[in-house]
Amino acid sequence: MRKTLLLFAAGAFALSAGATFAQVRKPAAPAPAAAVTPAAPKPTAADWRTPKPEDVLVIDTNKGRIIVEMVPEVAPLYTERMRTLALQHFFDGLTFFRVIDDFMAQTGDPENRGTGSSSLPDVKAEFMFRRGPETPFVLVVDQSVAEVGFIKSLPVVTQSMMLAPMTRDGKIAGYGLYCPGVAGAARGSEEDSANSQFYLMREAYPALERRYTAWGRVISGQSVVKAIKTGEPVADPQDRMDRVRLLTDIPEKERPKVRVIDPAGPWFKAEIARTQAARGAEFTACDVTIPVEVK
Repeated sequence: MRKTLLLFAAGAFALSAGATFAQVRKPAAPAPAAAVTPAAPKPTAADWRTPKPEDVLVIDTNKGRIIVEMVPEVAPLYTERMRTLALQHFFDGLTFFRVIDDFMAQTGDPENRGTGSSSLPDVKAEFMFRRGPETPFVLVVDQSVAEVGFIKSLPVVTQSMMLAPMTRDGKIAGYGLYCPGVAGAARGSEEDSANSQFYLMREAYPALERRYTAWGRVISGQSVVKAIKTGEPVADPQDRMDRVRLLTDIPEKERPKVRVIDPAGPWFKAEIARTQAARGAEFTACDVTIPVEVK
């Protein structure tokens, strides 16, 4: 039986009453001139990290190249699915069939209309993850009962680590924040129905949090994501993914060299402070830009 894998658009979900400031993004207001902080100094060599090549997805589209860093610490099952399908060249030639401005761009359907999937079994939902002391989490804001931060390039919110000693596994619960560039797994009405369809966020959309699996983030090519032709469904001709490969699957002579600012480094911590000062009460984790170099 075919199933339609769709994301709910604006107004489909109500946020919980206990939502933190990291979840609820107000319309951006221009910062007063006096609140603008000085330009940041350039990062040093020690401020950069090199992503694991098996976690880097290179999506070559007719509009340009998109590079996604997958984050298995948050969604190990779905990142493994993406690796498997990329190595099979499953995504090559598939189109962005549903693209909503100020929301997301959806693809990964062999039928290019939202009703198809791969021949592999559906993937169990990973709306939440468990964070332990070994998780590479970098704190941005401590809200006492919750901690907002980053795991690699993905913004997340978790319970306070002070609760870890009281849990059976010594870990705490967390989930990805749906900021611009975040990659999510599309699904049907059943929670465990994600398969091959995925989407890339064009704007922040917190209503998806804890309802859809966040598995990575665009670290290069967000302007390409924004340039993809919109429509629900998109009229022909639809923009397409020409090739989707893991960095490890690209011949070494052609392989882009990618490095990303390390959120654990001093430059990033200073950038957080600068951004918080500029945004004031409007600050969210989605305001933080993580620089990347691609050569």
